[in-house]
Amino acid sequence: MSTVRSTCPYCGVGCGVLLARDSAGGLTVTGDPDHPANRGRLCSKGSALGQTVGREGRLLVPRMGGRDTDWDSALDHVADRFARTVERHGPDSVAFYASGQMLTEDYYVANKFMKGFVGTANIDTNSRLCMASTVAGHKRAFGTDTVPGTYDDLDQADLVVLVGSNLAWCHPILHQRVLAAKAARGTKIVVIDPRRTATCDGADLHLPLALGSDVALFNRLLVAIHQGDALDRGYIAHVDGFDAALLAARSGGTGPTGLAPELITEFCRLWVRTERVVTVFSQGVNQSSAGTDKVNAILNCHIATGRIGKPGMGPFSVTGQPNAMGGREVGGLANTLACHLDLENAAHRSALREFWDAPRIPDAPGLKAVDMFRAVAKGRIKALWIMHTNPAVTLPEADAVRDAIAACDFTVVSDITAATDTARLADVLLPASAWAEKDGTVTNSDRTISRQRAVLAAPGDARPDWWHIAQVARRMGFGRAFDYDTPAEIFREHAALSGIAGSFGRDFDISALSDLSDTAYAALPPTRWPVAARRGGRFFADGLSFHENGRMRMVPVTWHAPVADTGRRFPLRLNTGRVRDHWHTMTRTGTSPRLSAHMAEPFVEIHPKDATAFGIAPDTLVELTSPSGRSVLRATITDAGQPGTLFAPIHWTAETAPTGRIDALVAAMTDPVSGQPESKASVCAARPFGAAWYGFAVSSRPVTPVADYWALARTDAGWRLELAGREIPEDWESTARALFDLPRAEIQMLSDPGRGVARLAFRDGARLVAALFVSPQPVAVMRDYLSELPQEDVLTGRAPADRPDPGPILCSCFGVGVNTILSAIESDGLMSVDAVGAALSAGTNCGSCRSEIAALLVGARVAEAAE
Repeated sequence: MSTVRSTCPYCGVGCGVLLARDSAGGLTVTGDPDHPANRGRLCSKGSALGQTVGREGRLLVPRMGGRDTDWDSALDHVADRFARTVERHGPDSVAFYASGQMLTEDYYVANKFMKGFVGTANIDTNSRLCMASTVAGHKRAFGTDTVPGTYDDLDQADLVVLVGSNLAWCHPILHQRVLAAKAARGTKIVVIDPRRTATCDGADLHLPLALGSDVALFNRLLVAIHQGDALDRGYIAHVDGFDAALLAARSGGTGPTGLAPELITEFCRLWVRTERVVTVFSQGVNQSSAGTDKVNAILNCHIATGRIGKPGMGPFSVTGQPNAMGGREVGGLANTLACHLDLENAAHRSALREFWDAPRIPDAPGLKAVDMFRAVAKGRIKALWIMHTNPAVTLPEADAVRDAIAACDFTVVSDITAATDTARLADVLLPASAWAEKDGTVTNSDRTISRQRAVLAAPGDARPDWWHIAQVARRMGFGRAFDYDTPAEIFREHAALSGIAGSFGRDFDISALSDLSDTAYAALPPTRWPVAARRGGRFFADGLSFHENGRMRMVPVTWHAPVADTGRRFPLRLNTGRVRDHWHTMTRTGTSPRLSAHMAEPFVEIHPKDATAFGIAPDTLVELTSPSGRSVLRATITDAGQPGTLFAPIHWTAETAPTGRIDALVAAMTDPVSGQPESKASVCAARPFGAAWYGFAVSSRPVTPVADYWALARTDAGWRLELAGREIPEDWESTARALFDLPRAEIQMLSDPGRGVARLAFRDGARLVAALFVSPQPVAVMRDYLSELPQEDVLTGRAPADRPDPGPILCSCFGVGVNTILSAIESDGLMSVDAVGAALSAGTNCGSCRSEIAALLVGARVAEAAE
């Protein structure tokens, strides 16, 4: 089969990929050198996409009440329940929770269905957890949700400021572009983040500000801009609110940042004196009870200097999901309409109703994500449709959300698998097409629309998301408006509607694409909007906005601390985020052995001072508690964070590590403007878990763990498993046989009950099929070696002397382990990250492991000096 151009389904960078089926029915994935976002590069996740496709774990047929059924029965039931619920309780008794994983065409149909025909604005999206504060900040400043920057600005900037963004791990392809600009033209890099992350490795300056103090820092910058005479007076002539914003910044709006005065001075001097400056911001800014104010504090500085909408300068929000931007464009948020029309504008509502020939358009915003699930818990929402997302894990106070979904009168879930925390709660499960099986478009962080194209046939009865919605809409009597046969039809309708939005002076206008033929749609190249006769190119360089008076606005903002207060019961602050090789709740990345090898279990980063204060030893288990939940995680003791703060990743679920569901601890505190939760500053307490035993296991077959703590990950040979318990089983052999479901397998066993040590290996003839290692302390064995299920005697837990152990995977792109790198450093005298790359390829693809390689080099030099 010929190569097909498509788009990566992970972050908002929107990298182009080349897809080709292999002879075994699988997929080879490489970067598209012609795509403007990545120019052929892929990160570790994109490079491993071929490992994540296939039928394993897929939902293949509709299910009702836990039993397989046919499409007609399932769709009739969904339509009947939604229609009866609306008839009996009104349109606001139903809700739809969407996802940035959906394609724009899917999103458009969902929004049209709910707002135009069901008649409620109760449709929101997991993008509310991602970029809602940016949307709100943009609208306050610009009058509409417009990202003014492009990726090309990163190549042309003389200063790139990264705020609340671990770009090296979360958007590695963009980070490589920034580092390339640094190497080529001397671009300076400043990282503003409470943690020292991989992104700091290439930075000229790191500002480890106190959690939540971004407004205080950027208000200081605004004052410095004024004092340094860096204002663009001609630009400010087009701006409302300058005096008020400056006054707020001067009069107590700064607050404590936790930074040394000289650091603030150095940052302000660099920013003020550099005209071509791009300020990149992400989840660390958005996920806050003051997220919108943080966004406007950043925008204020660029507006005051006129450094916006011009090459190499401007504020730039980088989104977390592949189609968060597309969802914003079609009105996927509860407080917006399609094509950036305003829900509370009567003329906009009237035009949309006429275009859709819709019976009703709601005139008030619907429930935002957190409030939506609170309404589910209270019984106000009686029918709920969840599409391609896992709110029972990802929303704050996740335990309460899980319980609310379980108690809802009627819940529909459209997904590719039944094995998620949320899917297990559904009354009806609808099998969806996955990435590489569906056609449509996505929009990345710099407004570039790219095609996702099908290259694999959807398995079983799986169907595209837009088809799910259109079929239910037809059965509810809305047939003519949802009579779609292809995503191209939907795209053309969306583009035509954008022309109406353009006539109102809205920014989003792709009406020049409204007459694309099916052939032209199939061949559509990456295209940045707007695409219309009336305007194109960049936004805001002329000082004009989309407010009614055409003027830009600066917003007076004042610093305030995170909402929740620490105290004696909960003295620590919890920061949550992503790791390098996993994505959301791992329904895709968790199927890749390569990606699971880097970090195979949930963990929490603890500062050494806090570890000492709370009696927590390295690699032991830590029990975290908050007012809303509990979690047990592996302790990583590091000074990368600040004393009094913790960091834990968001990815683990009841399917992979039940006690690792970190959002169970996160308080449902939200920004009053955007409704985005504060995911970076919840309060919690930490204490040792008190394990009586620790275990590590490998198996060639799926396992069903029963333990106080467990974490499961895929390997090339099967599965690996971390375990721990508070009570020691009476018989380790019986426990292990039950764990592996091997009642009669041949066993080798070493046991020392006095020391609490046991090692068991199960074989089928000469073939190792499972092994369990138990110790009263964290188990010290060669995990990556054992995960291969080697044929040698494994009870030592170590590789034979004549077989080098690569160690834990550090470079996921090329599968290079820590020990391989250390051995090369020692034997070949490698002195730099580039030298390691030349010898082993490690760090030469996405580059997100380069900081870890650098740390190994430093450690090797220290060890050599000590000898």
